[in-house]
Amino acid sequence: MEEENQCKRKLRVCVATCNRADYSKLAPIMSGIKMHPDEFGLEVVVLGSHLIDDYGNTFRMIEQDDFDIGSKLHTIVRGEDEAAMVESVGLALVKLPDVLQRLCPDILVIHGDRFDALALATAAALMNIRILHVEGGEVSGTIDDSIRHAISKLAHYHACCTRGAEQHLIAMCEDHSRILLAGCPVYDKLLSSNHRDDYMDIIKSWLGDESQESEYIVALQHPVTTDIQHSIKIYGLMLDALLSFNKKTLILYPNIDAGSKEMVRVMRKKGIEQHPNFRAVKHIPFEQFIQLVKHAGCMIGNSSCGVREAGAFGTPVINLGTRQTGRETGENVLHVRDADTHNKIYHALELQFGKRYPCSKIYGDGNAVPRILKFLRAIDLNEPLQKTFCFPPVRDCISQDIDHILETQSALAVDLGGTNLRVAIVSMRGEMVKKYTQPNPKTFEARMQLMLKMCADAMQDTVCLNCRILGVGIGGGIIHHNELVHGSTFCAAELGHIMVSLEGPECSCGSRGCIEAYASGLALQREAKRLHDEDLLKVDGMDMKLTEPITAAHLINAARLGNSKADAVLNKASTALGIGIVNILHIVNPTLVILSGVLASYYQAPVKRIISERALDSAQKIEVVTTDLEEPALLGAASMVLDYATRRIY
Repeated sequence: MEEENQCKRKLRVCVATCNRADYSKLAPIMSGIKMHPDEFGLEVVVLGSHLIDDYGNTFRMIEQDDFDIGSKLHTIVRGEDEAAMVESVGLALVKLPDVLQRLCPDILVIHGDRFDALALATAAALMNIRILHVEGGEVSGTIDDSIRHAISKLAHYHACCTRGAEQHLIAMCEDHSRILLAGCPVYDKLLSSNHRDDYMDIIKSWLGDESQESEYIVALQHPVTTDIQHSIKIYGLMLDALLSFNKKTLILYPNIDAGSKEMVRVMRKKGIEQHPNFRAVKHIPFEQFIQLVKHAGCMIGNSSCGVREAGAFGTPVINLGTRQTGRETGENVLHVRDADTHNKIYHALELQFGKRYPCSKIYGDGNAVPRILKFLRAIDLNEPLQKTFCFPPVRDCISQDIDHILETQSALAVDLGGTNLRVAIVSMRGEMVKKYTQPNPKTFEARMQLMLKMCADAMQDTVCLNCRILGVGIGGGIIHHNELVHGSTFCAAELGHIMVSLEGPECSCGSRGCIEAYASGLALQREAKRLHDEDLLKVDGMDMKLTEPITAAHLINAARLGNSKADAVLNKASTALGIGIVNILHIVNPTLVILSGVLASYYQAPVKRIISERALDSAQKIEVVTTDLEEPALLGAASMVLDYATRRIY
């Protein structure tokens, strides 16, 4: 193993950063990579507004953080309008190929949703370079959404921040195995450097010596490129409200998007840069900026920092307009989506200024970077570069593949019952092509051997039956979001072994009081045999041959004919099953309970009664029905395989 690790070459990782905002998210990842020089080789490419004086020449902070910048690409065409953004993307596409060809990275790490990042993703994808996209799957309210999702489609791997973003990526047909729910990397820094003793020095250096904690506002508003004129109007209304509110305000210049030039003109017309209450700045080092946000009385604008990073501190935020519509936010954010009047924004300032909210960890728990590094280590450079998509099933699709035409796509389903072991070949239409049944052996080893043999026999028969087996499914389980819940040791959903009594009958699992020990067909057969042996089973009108084996059906028949002993056994079994189902209702809260099998119709009414007597009010109205499907456990197991396989036909 040591020789193998020594022979394994370093993973060449190129991190590309376009502006101060994405650098704050990428810097923790870059630091993590740099800390493992034996595993990773780090290359840094800087482009976009990092290299523009009007935006603070922020590439210098990358150098101050002791990162070697391998390439600096001047890719911004000035003009701050829509055409300039397009030309900037084109210029980046012209310059990037030489750099990427020279660096030859194994993987390119890209953040977010900026037009510069779209150029990076396009170039890398066309040059067959693997892409890790950070913060994909999120939703906001501008052209950034389209850019972000376009980058996700070009990317090969994803490190997303929230469960919602992960689900969005899956809904976009991205391969679940290539999606990492990491959390936001910046939260690693936010939560580790939450408290600094010198925060008052930072506040006074940016806002003046007379400034006090929680007695100032941080303002950061960017253009909305799909509605530039409206966003300029909102910007003017925000400045008017801040002037009227008359508090110390640290205002950052807008980013380089189309419309920023006009926003700066509005700022200058209102005299913001010379106003004694305002401090207008192009850039603040991130470590100082987060302290300013943390201790502010309020943050206002439409920056993602307000709905993401500020939540880690519980800082009150006023989110203006539609730029962040769709973002997951904590209770610290007050939305003013129709920010069409000065009074509305002023009232929001009155409501939010000086409040404090609980800290939110929606976007991270401080452990994103270790997860991302582990994810990078697991990337197999030998697997095909061409990405595939996991499309949802298409009804009645007609395939032109000869195998699909000639063969019936099927699943092999297994039902490991208490009495019998059943295996079936089930077609895509839910038809049971062939079923195999054998008595279940007593020992675990014998059961496994028999199950494998029955599956092998079924596989041999599929050749004659012209079936293609897409996978094997085993009956019994909990399905969540179309996926089987496995549990940490792959034994989740042992519903038959929910204990409903401390001193119940012995179960096949070795415990006592399980549902299965009371209510399964095997348990009722055992009780029927006990009553028969004690000559307490047969009643008048009951036809029972001496040679026939005693089964649960005899017990049910005896109870229906008035046998009180048999009725007591069935009542106890029904109660145990009902209590077990109540426990399940309280844990997973399903919308429907379906009983199947030969005892289903008998158990239906008692189970309803137990639920009405013992379940919480919120679960008492659950519908309990029976099914007359043939072998529902086998069909359910097959459906999991067929659904999974269909979603992955590319």
